[in-house]
Amino acid sequence: MLLIDWLVLIVTVVVIVGYGIWKTKGSQNIEGYLLGGNEAKWWTVGLSVMATQASAITFLSTPGQAYHDGMGFAQFYLMLPVAMIIICVTFIPLYYKLKVYTAYEFLESRFDLKTRSFTAGLFLLQRGLACGITIYAPAIILSSVMHWDLNITTVVIGLISVLYTMTGGTKAVHVTHKHQMVIILISLFIIFFILINLITKDYSLSENLLIAKANAKLQVIDFEFNLNKRYNIWSSLAAIFLFLSYFGTDQSQVQRYISGRSIKESRLGLIMNGIMKVPLQFFILFLGVLVFLFYQTNQAPIFFNQQVVDRIEISDQSGKFQNLKDEYTLLIDKRADANEALVLAHRANDSDLKQEKMEAVLAIHNDEVGIRTQVRALVKEVDEKLESNDKDYVFISFILKYLPNGLIGLLLAVVFFAAMSSTSSELNALASTTTVDIYKRSVKKDGSETHYLRASKMLTLFWGTFAILFASYGTLYENLIQFVNIIGSIFYGTILGIFLVAFYFKKIGGNTVFYSGVIVQIGVFVIYKLDVVPFLWLNLIGALGVIILSHILMMFLKEKSKSIG
Repeated sequence: MLLIDWLVLIVTVVVIVGYGIWKTKGSQNIEGYLLGGNEAKWWTVGLSVMATQASAITFLSTPGQAYHDGMGFAQFYLMLPVAMIIICVTFIPLYYKLKVYTAYEFLESRFDLKTRSFTAGLFLLQRGLACGITIYAPAIILSSVMHWDLNITTVVIGLISVLYTMTGGTKAVHVTHKHQMVIILISLFIIFFILINLITKDYSLSENLLIAKANAKLQVIDFEFNLNKRYNIWSSLAAIFLFLSYFGTDQSQVQRYISGRSIKESRLGLIMNGIMKVPLQFFILFLGVLVFLFYQTNQAPIFFNQQVVDRIEISDQSGKFQNLKDEYTLLIDKRADANEALVLAHRANDSDLKQEKMEAVLAIHNDEVGIRTQVRALVKEVDEKLESNDKDYVFISFILKYLPNGLIGLLLAVVFFAAMSSTSSELNALASTTTVDIYKRSVKKDGSETHYLRASKMLTLFWGTFAILFASYGTLYENLIQFVNIIGSIFYGTILGIFLVAFYFKKIGGNTVFYSGVIVQIGVFVIYKLDVVPFLWLNLIGALGVIILSHILMMFLKEKSKSIG
């Protein structure tokens, strides 16, 4: 990085974070701190919901996911608009009617205190862990780029998020989210046009897409019913339960829209997210495909994490690694010839020859995947502690090597913003849930407004410290965007099941749903540990498990249920 990149990075981050702190300083009561005074307009709600979900993991990990595995991950989001409609119809009116600070207050009105506390506890556990991952993601990259100690980088990123979240609460989160999302979207479109310009120097865009198709990168929908496949149209149906739980019961999202001016503003904000999120995710994945196409005519690294490569080259496995590199270089030459032959067959309009050349291209691609698999195995032979997954380094490696100076600094600012937008929302939600559902309800019930405001700020600092410590001991798990969804899926099904019982099954009481939730959550842990099904199905199993078991236990536990009308 040159001086211009450092200047762009520092100035962009300082100006937007500083503006957020200045604009929202001085919250005097708990309502203003946690709900932002219910002043958010619908487009502020929509952008804040998007910014909360669109963490640094999204921008670092998703293109790498598409680079290696193609566009199939887009199926994960297909049912998001449906989930948004259900939440707008069912969840939002009840939250506004009860004038809640958190989603879990509703559960005490409907059931009892222990059910509220149990569900809030599940949220705090999973969101606290996920918050650590959203800090860890950019810390990996920035430590690699700047050659900083990873733990120091993690602490710096975490403390920046804690600073403005503690200062201004929900309103600070909203204000900074708006500007952060604008910078993020502009930067992504700049990269898109740069990539289009780079890949069309040798072949036209349609010819490049043909190469991508031959390499199995463009298949979005997979109709095969196979529980062992992580992403297909059937798992996307299971994902609706994840979205219902995340957007409908996860306080990091609920707090974004219950701070809206009205039910109408909150609904419009969620619908905006539902409409924009699917094409945005598709677009980010497509950037990964474009990076893949760029490397069809520019040799990609055999392993994208250069720090790990440096370690291998000075190890006793360096000779084996060099042999793999030589094999990889020969394969790249064959790939260039195969791509050219495919394009020529396409231009000649010879369908049979084109199909033959597509099969040849795919065979070479599979050989390349085989070599990369051997490299990952070699990494573990050198040192078990080294990260053998390099998916999350694909996009940032391209940015640092091929983008113009100045723009590199802006893109690193985007990484900061994406990390801070999600982290600040999560810290804000963790603090509000701990304050309202645990501390105010069960620890100190008679505190003043000033006391609870101070407690919320201290709990923001506590959860920030917790997330930083967890991030400091984090490791890559396949890739980060999958890791954070796995953490959510382990808990979200049970949480959603409890809320669905509350909404739709009025005869079921607190003891019944509480015991059902505990039993089902234990069962989900066991199913995940035994790796019975892909993680997305855990959301469906958890939600339906609570509903079904509640109906069974209801026959044995005679109790009166409460109704909120």
